[in-house]
Amino acid sequence: MAQFFEIHPQNPQKRLIQQAVKIIDDGGLIIYPTDSSYALGCHIGDKSAMERIQRLRKLDNKHHFTLVCSDLSEIGVYAKVDNSSYRLMKGLTPGPYTFLLKATSEVPRRLMNPKRKTIGVRVPDNNITRSILSELGQPIMSSTLIMPGSNNALDDAAAIREMFEHDVDLVIDGGPCGVEPTTVINLIDGSPEVLRYGKGNAEFLDY
Repeated sequence: MAQFFEIHPQNPQKRLIQQAVKIIDDGGLIIYPTDSSYALGCHIGDKSAMERIQRLRKLDNKHHFTLVCSDLSEIGVYAKVDNSSYRLMKGLTPGPYTFLLKATSEVPRRLMNPKRKTIGVRVPDNNITRSILSELGQPIMSSTLIMPGSNNALDDAAAIREMFEHDVDLVIDGGPCGVEPTTVINLIDGSPEVLRYGKGNAEFLDY
């Protein structure tokens, strides 16, 4: 049975944040709010938790998992970022954007795209997420809470709890955060290409 924490979206309770991080460190799978939608998250090194996400969302091994990071310097540990990509990302973070980049050797191979050795990274503008990341001290391996056959993420924490109470270890209620996923920008080859238009504005890249 999943635990259920109501965490204040502006002033997250430190005690609950610490408990959430302990669940992640112990191999648990959590559902948590971001600046675009609710997401599934777990420890970056936990293979079994990653496989639980794959089963819940019916994902194949070509799916890009995302590393949710605290800032650009942490992204630099896990992804190769050139100067032009850095400038673009600096202007868009924190925010509802996911960037595809070449992965460094710090990323477990199972998280990368198997052919291109790439990884998705993002820095969300959400106080609960940022508090978890600060306490955890490393990225959260994450996937948007979009279920098979749907285009939109789930947003009602009570309904999420009822749906997933036997499938995850923790549901964090951080209030409504939207159903629109992030905008995905491909930076693998240096020149930005929008792969998915989502919550983050990317019209300026079309010119």
